[in-house]
Amino acid sequence: MKVGFLEGSLPGRLHLQAVRRGERVALREKEYGIWQSITWFEYARRVRRFTLGLRDRGLAKGDRIAIVGDNRPEWVIAELAAQSLGALPLGLYQDAVATEIEYLLAASRARLVVAEDQEQVDKVLEIRGALPDLEHIVYYDPRGLGGYEAAGLLSFHEVERRGTDIERALPHEYDSVLAAIRPEDTALLCTTSGTTSKPKLAMLSHENLLSMAEQLQDVDPMSAADEFVSFLPLAWIGEQMMTLSRQLIVGFPLNFPEEPGTVRQDLREIGPRVMFSPPRIWENLVSEVQVMVEDTTPLKRRAYGWAMGVGRELADARFGGHPPTAAQRTRRRIAEWIALRAIKDQLGLRRLRDAYTGGAALGPDVFRFFHALGVNLKQIYGQTEVAGISVLHRDGDIRYQTVGRPLRGMEVRVAEDGEILTRGPAVFQGYFRNADATSETLEGGWLHSGDAGYFDDEGHLVVIDRLKDVMLLADGTSFSPQFIENLLKFSPYVSEAVVFGGEHPYVAGIIAIDFENAGQWAERRQLAYTTFTDLSQKPEVYELIRAHVKSVNEDVPEAARIRRFLLLHRELHADDAELTRTRKVRRRFIADRFRSLIEALYGDAEAVTVDMEITYQDGRTAKVKHDLRIERLDGAA
Repeated sequence: MKVGFLEGSLPGRLHLQAVRRGERVALREKEYGIWQSITWFEYARRVRRFTLGLRDRGLAKGDRIAIVGDNRPEWVIAELAAQSLGALPLGLYQDAVATEIEYLLAASRARLVVAEDQEQVDKVLEIRGALPDLEHIVYYDPRGLGGYEAAGLLSFHEVERRGTDIERALPHEYDSVLAAIRPEDTALLCTTSGTTSKPKLAMLSHENLLSMAEQLQDVDPMSAADEFVSFLPLAWIGEQMMTLSRQLIVGFPLNFPEEPGTVRQDLREIGPRVMFSPPRIWENLVSEVQVMVEDTTPLKRRAYGWAMGVGRELADARFGGHPPTAAQRTRRRIAEWIALRAIKDQLGLRRLRDAYTGGAALGPDVFRFFHALGVNLKQIYGQTEVAGISVLHRDGDIRYQTVGRPLRGMEVRVAEDGEILTRGPAVFQGYFRNADATSETLEGGWLHSGDAGYFDDEGHLVVIDRLKDVMLLADGTSFSPQFIENLLKFSPYVSEAVVFGGEHPYVAGIIAIDFENAGQWAERRQLAYTTFTDLSQKPEVYELIRAHVKSVNEDVPEAARIRRFLLLHRELHADDAELTRTRKVRRRFIADRFRSLIEALYGDAEAVTVDMEITYQDGRTAKVKHDLRIERLDGAA
């Protein structure tokens, strides 16, 4: 096959990398504490065989194949095999409940599901009766599945083995299948975040995915010697962007952790040069450092405080466009030796060259923290519908209040109503089987993001919030709930925050504490508690959060300051549809579910009663009532 033709598709790029790199490492997976390697040659061979095995099962161009499980070599092999056939792969979040999976399998009319293990197979079998299109379930971890008997249930190995037989009999069969793939063919169905409704299925072509990766490569080049650790869900476009699109262009090794709980240790062992994560990952790392520092000795706390002060001074100078002085550079080297290097090593970030955050807004305090630490963290802006990225910070031109400048080839403008619009080669083809939503989103040839923003005087894009979430307060002040929520979440003791204003006379919010960090704080003070609810309603915890809310209020305009808040009696959770699977707040859903709490925040009551269900050790349940205290700050009505 001609090289130029192969460059137009993701499986074609895999073939070229296999020819170019052969026995070099393409994939690593940690098993039983040992890193197991797969070469580029073996990677391409397994994709080829799985493709032929799928074809033997009757799968063809245009069919849909869903994949669910943790990040493993089998996931990317299955995805590239589906693309080789011209089928449409759809990634599902591994922590999705059965009803979510049912909705997406029904919406896509998937004929086959590739499921990692017994847990995922059980979910699919539970809902299979409602899915007439589903014919096959392929699993790649056989543990616990030996006694299962279900029509169409087979192992990943069986599919590969059948593909091997076909390859031996028809050695050029795969080449003829791959030759039918065109750059404009749909390569991926990717779920949107679903913050305002159920997720839609965005159709992204090979051209969309490869053009975005090439544009990113132009700005921040990676080499085949770089390492990348794939630990975020492959159902998310941000992870797809790195583990498939960019890896197949550059040829760097891709590493899969042993388990979600071993990610930190695996990061330290591999030492990745590039990392791309949504804000929740960076926020969690900040919280971990803050708690770690609080638990250490007074001397180490002083050393950390001094070192971070030096780091912030240098970071602020760079943000302001001022080159560091010789004295600042000297202090920075000392700070690195005293504390900063050890912290980065503990987090697995010591060898990072480029770090990115995207998928939602990142609070300015978190952004400044990492630059003070010496991590080259850059904001990106994009969405599923642009294959991940359309705007990015450049080295030497980073500002924490912006998301940078558009990538080459991507046109970005702001409409009269403040909505951010985009067009270019990475803009998606439309939503699968949803013409109305497609025409609304791609109106006038531009992708309508639904986000509000503006360009500053230097040409940087500033993203304010979702257009529908930007509010006008009673005095006419424009108000972004997301901005204040991000400031609140800088505390290690705050897990989630949702604030309200709009038609109300002042800003109020509901806050969910971080149970683990707040629990450690309570234990250090010998404060006894039993449950999340019990801990959240302790007067001492209210005072802890009150002090943080007051500090946040000092950084926002008078009209946007939080006047009342309450601590929620439980965590917000994606399983309850309060958060998306990427942990974005579903504001309208929360406003409806907690309507009585919000009304109480704007009333005269000192507390609000909620109904709760508790489960005893013997399995019995009982309904109880609990009062949530409403905290009033200075200036509250």
